[in-house]
Amino acid sequence: MPPVKLPLSKQIAYASGMIGWSIMTNIVIVMLPYFYLPPSNAGLVQLVPQMLLLGVFNIMSLIVASGRFVDAVSDPLIASMSDKSQDPRGRRIPLMKYAVLPSVVFCSLSFCPLIRGESMENAGWLAFTLIGFFVSTSLYFIPYNALLPEVTETSAERVKLSSFQQIGFVIGMVISGSVNNIVLAVRTAFHITDQNTAIQYTIWGLCLLAGIFMFFPIIFIDERKYSDNRPSYLPILSSIYKTFSNTNFKYYLVSDFSYYLALSIISSGLMYFVTVLLALPASEGGFLMASMVVVSLLCYPLINFLAAKVGKKIIVQFSFALLSLLFIAIYFLGKFPLSPKTQIYILMLCAGFPLASLGILPNAILADIIQQDKQTSGENREGMYFAVKYFFVKIGQTSGIALFAFLTIYGKDPGHDYGLRLNGLFGFALCVLALISFSKFKEKTDRK
Repeated sequence: MPPVKLPLSKQIAYASGMIGWSIMTNIVIVMLPYFYLPPSNAGLVQLVPQMLLLGVFNIMSLIVASGRFVDAVSDPLIASMSDKSQDPRGRRIPLMKYAVLPSVVFCSLSFCPLIRGESMENAGWLAFTLIGFFVSTSLYFIPYNALLPEVTETSAERVKLSSFQQIGFVIGMVISGSVNNIVLAVRTAFHITDQNTAIQYTIWGLCLLAGIFMFFPIIFIDERKYSDNRPSYLPILSSIYKTFSNTNFKYYLVSDFSYYLALSIISSGLMYFVTVLLALPASEGGFLMASMVVVSLLCYPLINFLAAKVGKKIIVQFSFALLSLLFIAIYFLGKFPLSPKTQIYILMLCAGFPLASLGILPNAILADIIQQDKQTSGENREGMYFAVKYFFVKIGQTSGIALFAFLTIYGKDPGHDYGLRLNGLFGFALCVLALISFSKFKEKTDRK
């Protein structure tokens, strides 16, 4: 139980941190493949070779996966360091403070290729900057999420704070999805003729904005006042073992991993689906993202109401089922007897409810799992739980980018788009896997 309940103003400050993290993370997911392996009609220069290694992996797939090997070591270390911290200022926020600047710098550098053209030097540089970015954002995000179960007492409070957190995430998605819209304004305002340069200026500015948002919870939340700050004394390997021994948590992880992998495919492919499959301008991507977010926000009160009435599990299962059908629709984009705009807007608007519920409820469910485990074991391992969760989230996100980049080998240009359509089939399979796994999850309700 937190010493003092977190007031609304502090909940908003907490959610602001998610805006910043979401802006940078989604910029990497949405723009990295598009910037380095652009479709032929994008007006951009290809920056890394489109070649296969070992006959299976293309360069881009290996690059985006490289940082996650480092994460496999760094995430548990960060979680253990946070859980065990005896800093009088708190276990979480002091670590978050040191992560903001390197996160901004490494995200910006990821869009600063060494050579203006197709080059292996660019591939090596990108691998380096992504490792720096992933480790930096882990140093922020693991302690940040570990705060959620510490500053809430009941399941309803956790769902509410998770809802604010998800609002922050989708705001970040909208901003990152609007890069090409902002690029048009930047080109006009600063008389920039080169598309690559305009994208770089836009992303650097958005990274700075993201850093400002990430500082809000650091500045405005006194962790000592609102959080139970008792450190954990478990050795790191014992903490990891006990975390993975929670059966409910394992089912949760499989479904969460599958969801984020599928979501990453949608985000990575959005600009391609718009410009290649539907032959719409790239600027349409920002309007699409904004429309989906509006629908998602309208669903939030309904999701909170349904979670209290019927429980979280059934809503999550319904959302995975609906999302699987939407992925099938991606395979047929541009072939329906409707206008291109009508096709993509119907698809994105229908995605509003599942993306909202799968954004809000998983963190609230994990907070429930953590609280139940704490009551049983008497140990504070919030950081380790979220480290494991977000390691799988990041593996899912990275695998989504890597899978999307790999499938571009089979077509990513107008008239040669089979690789883009295959993403719909893979997304369908992933959502079905998530649905099957989560059906085994045993929900315990909290009626406080």
